[in-house]
Amino acid sequence: MESPSKERFFSIELTSKANLKNVTLANSGVHENVLIEGNLGLLKHAIFIDGVVLEVACDAGIFRINLTQDEIKQKEKQEKEAIP
Repeated sequence: MESPSKERFFSIELTSKANLKNVTLANSGVHENVLIEGNLGLLKHAIFIDGVVLEVACDAGIFRINLTQDEIKQKEKQEKEAIP
């Protein structure tokens, strides 16, 4: 199953705000970068939910992104073909 949009959406769920180490919102006018850093803990599992969402669950939180296994394989193949 392919994602309906080429855009990537994500969520980060932490068990405690103590696991959030840094959130930076740049306000330079030209660059609108955002940096989120934290600790998810030890890996519990990494699975594809309904074939369209990669979920990485750890002791201290869960990271989800709409990304299929086929998209990962396709990117790996493209990168290997691009190497001279």
